[in-house]
Amino acid sequence: MKVEHKGHTTIIRNTQGKTQEFLQKLLQEYHSYKNQNLILDLSHDKQLTLEDVKAFADMTKSHKKEKKSLVLVADNVNYNAVPNSITLVPTLLEAHDIIEMEEIERDLGF
Repeated sequence: MKVEHKGHTTIIRNTQGKTQEFLQKLLQEYHSYKNQNLILDLSHDKQLTLEDVKAFADMTKSHKKEKKSLVLVADNVNYNAVPNSITLVPTLLEAHDIIEMEEIERDLGF
C-alpha cells in the first residue's frame, strides 16, 4: 500500500495486487483517511473482478456521508455493471477531475 498526498486528496495505491487484502488493510487504517478525499488505485490488480469493486460499497457510502469523495481507479472492469453508488474511472486524471467536480458541487450546495 502506497500513500501519496496531493492537495486536498489522498491517493492510496494497491501495490500488492490482492484487492481483498488491500481493502482489509484500508479498513483498519480508515480512521486516518476518513476526513480526506480518496483515490483508491486498484489498477495494479490484473485479476480484479466486479465483486472486488462492489466490496468497496460500504466504504464509499460512509465516505460520502462525511461529505468527501472516494473514487476507485481500475481499467479492467465492466463499468456498466458497477453500481451507481460506486465511482469507478479508468485513470488517475479522471479520478482527480471527478473529485474537483464533486468539490464544486458541495461548495455550491448540491
